[in-house]
Amino acid sequence: MPEVYKETDGHNLKRKSFRLRWKNIYPKRPRFVFEPAILIQSVRIAAGSGAAMFAASALHLEFAASAGMVTLLTILTTRWETLKLSAARILTFVMAVVLCYAVFTKINNNGAAFGVFVFFLIILSEWIGWRVTASVNAVIGTHFLSTRDFSPRFIVNEFLIVLIGILIAVVVNLFQHNGRQREKIITGIRYVEADFRDVLKMLAYDLSRENFQEMQGKEETQGNEEAQQDRAEQCTDTVWVKLDRLEQRVEEFQEQARIYQYNTFQAHTSYYSRYFEMRMKQCKSLQSLHSELEKIKKMPRQADIIAEFIRYLSEHVTEMNDPQKQLMRLKELFEDMKREELPVTREEFESRAVLYHILMDLEEFLQYKREFVECIDDTQFQVYWEKAVEEFSSSNRA
Repeated sequence: MPEVYKETDGHNLKRKSFRLRWKNIYPKRPRFVFEPAILIQSVRIAAGSGAAMFAASALHLEFAASAGMVTLLTILTTRWETLKLSAARILTFVMAVVLCYAVFTKINNNGAAFGVFVFFLIILSEWIGWRVTASVNAVIGTHFLSTRDFSPRFIVNEFLIVLIGILIAVVVNLFQHNGRQREKIITGIRYVEADFRDVLKMLAYDLSRENFQEMQGKEETQGNEEAQQDRAEQCTDTVWVKLDRLEQRVEEFQEQARIYQYNTFQAHTSYYSRYFEMRMKQCKSLQSLHSELEKIKKMPRQADIIAEFIRYLSEHVTEMNDPQKQLMRLKELFEDMKREELPVTREEFESRAVLYHILMDLEEFLQYKREFVECIDDTQFQVYWEKAVEEFSSSNRA
């Protein structure tokens, strides 16, 4: 029996459920945790901004401090995003200069002129899909507003400020601690797999007739309504909570995998993003399975067989697992179910129908992993699987 089910006292379960609902309504404010990555990112941004300002001053550019602002606004989380934003800033610079000339030569009041300029700047930026460039272009606009100078010399001055700022940002963003990031993602994979195994074991226990008979015994002693309430609260405190937390954890690691992918210039790094995308789909399958499980009013004999298969399945939730054997065994289970005697009562028919839907959810769960494995190319296999095959081969946990 999973450890989470050892506490059977109804009063304690209700108290735990109340605390859970209270936390959902009034969640605890997350505590700030200072990580080395935050310090490294702060140093990179500060050094880049200072270097950009120094370079602009060395070239005797007007408004040299703005080069540091351009660097600050251009450095993003990943290399690819910084490169794309840098290209967009250069392309939209011409648009900003033309807009400045069109507005500032017609309106003398500084406040009104800048307001009109920002209005059209945002509209045009939204229209071309580059709103993120509006901040730097607005800074450049203040320079034209204060000088009202549209000579070629001053336009070149402003272009050099933008160019220096984005070049420093690109150079700074080349220095990424990708090795540490990959270690965190691999650790995340192991955490997620352990959570999946726990959830599957819980679902197997809920599906077993031993557990169902235990709940029926409570119905006889406590009364049907109170026993059903205890069972609902027990599920709330265990499987659903575990699934919600699992989904949140997968989302967090999925974002980390995305950052890692776009911080490299190698195509094979999409492996981790695809992996967590696959796990997210599997999480949805288990949520559907658990919803179906709660519909069963009378647990049929075949439920124990499916519960045993789920326990077997939990042993093979690993990164390097080709679920072909599990799919074959599931196919045999489908065939065995077809050979079973037809249900006699309506209640038994409904319960057997739910079991069939549970099998389909399990099939979907395995197909997601199968599709992931089939899409792994030779490079990804060599980089992510080949070194670990020997480690898993003895237990068939690929």
